[in-house]
Amino acid sequence: MNNSPPSRYVKEPATPESQLAKLQERGCIVADKAFAKAVLEKINYYRLANYFSVFQEFQNGQKRFVSGTSFEKILRLYDFDRRLRGQLLIFLEEIEVQMRAVISNHHALKYGALGYLNESTFARHHNHHRFITTIEGRLAKNTDLGFVSHHNEKYSGAFPLWVIMELFSFGMLSRFFKDLHKSDKKAIADKLGGGARITAGHLESWLDSLTALRNLSAHYCRLYGNTIEPAPKPLAVETATVPFEMDGSLFSFIYVISLLDKPFGGDKLTPLLGALLEEYEDVVDLGVLGFRGDWRGVLSKTY
Repeated sequence: MNNSPPSRYVKEPATPESQLAKLQERGCIVADKAFAKAVLEKINYYRLANYFSVFQEFQNGQKRFVSGTSFEKILRLYDFDRRLRGQLLIFLEEIEVQMRAVISNHHALKYGALGYLNESTFARHHNHHRFITTIEGRLAKNTDLGFVSHHNEKYSGAFPLWVIMELFSFGMLSRFFKDLHKSDKKAIADKLGGGARITAGHLESWLDSLTALRNLSAHYCRLYGNTIEPAPKPLAVETATVPFEMDGSLFSFIYVISLLDKPFGGDKLTPLLGALLEEYEDVVDLGVLGFRGDWRGVLSKTY
């Protein structure tokens, strides 16, 4: 029996020294080789390569670094992106927890604590079998959690919606909202709308978009310079003053975060972002992130 792997081309592993040599060949300035080598021993070259591309351009058919690009500059952008993801995850967590409460409170008060087990409490497009199977899978994987074992033992496995939602991912929460009856989605959106009058369509789109942003951030993907999909549904001019065109740029997602988080605690995001951007202004191009004009005024505006 031939147990050898199938014959196909795979890149050979490279030492930190050879990786640095490759960077220098392509025009990257490496002033402190010992420091750069230590970095590559802690951070995978392939991960950093996502940030190399920001500083590269094609010259004579080959990718080369823009003149003046140093290893330290690339590392600073990497560090900025890492800290930006961390900041956004804090606000995404806050929105997720608050949306669990708003959605579960509305559904449970209208349909009962176990109403979510009834297919009729959802719209026609809802796949109830898949929904219940997903919940059962979550419960099976989390039997050691205190509240799961408590409800299994004391309530024979009957989990009120506000309890079971603690096992929902951001994606499950988004799908739960999407599958509700239109009247229920409107009632929930009205509670969050404020003067901006966020519609059910906006909230459905925004939860879907923020799920994508949350997943990218949680898996340490580069945000800087990336177009994120799906883009959030823009607010119409007649419902709010939006002095920019919402798209797949990071700023559009940050704007949505500011709208959803503000009713629960005011504007906490703007000063944190401002401080981070000022600290890294030597490597960050606000235009690449989709920031424009008076971005502080846009985010801090009360609707």
